[in-house]
Amino acid sequence: MSARAAPKADAPVVRDSEDADLPAIAAIYGHHVMHGFGSFEEVPPGVDELARRRREILAKGLPYLIAADGAGGVLGYAYASPYRTRSAYRFTIEDSIYVAPEAARRGIGRVLLEALIARCTKIGYRQMIAVIGDSGNEGSIGLHRSLGFTRTALLPTIGFKRDRWIDCVMMQRPLGPGSATLPEEIPES
Repeated sequence: MSARAAPKADAPVVRDSEDADLPAIAAIYGHHVMHGFGSFEEVPPGVDELARRRREILAKGLPYLIAADGAGGVLGYAYASPYRTRSAYRFTIEDSIYVAPEAARRGIGRVLLEALIARCTKIGYRQMIAVIGDSGNEGSIGLHRSLGFTRTALLPTIGFKRDRWIDCVMMQRPLGPGSATLPEEIPES
């Protein structure tokens, strides 16, 4: 009989986001808007706007997760949103993941994406799309590749931010049986 390994003391805890997490979420996202190309927004939205967006995600029954350290500090967050609004896309979702700059390269994105994949699979979604800003974003591209995503498209020079053209890489991963079987309907929210 083998003993289960105890979780690492510094391992992040992934949980559902709460209203109290919104200032930290806004700070993390604001950093990425201002200093990166993963988001095509150019002005960071405020806490109220991010709260509105989060409510829309949760109202659809989709996960909006955070990774917290032992003291409860938010290290990163991830959520799933509908890929497109037309009904034929109803089994496909898009992931979004943002990690606090001080928590980069510590595996936070991986634990968030793994949890997001598991939750979306359990709900009944069949495909997950990653829309990655900047074809030079090797961290996000590598993370998605390591968790079973394959590159499906490159949209060259589709965005313009901070005086440069930005590509968009699209990656896709099946969830559960993917397209091998017909899906059961996901309840409408």
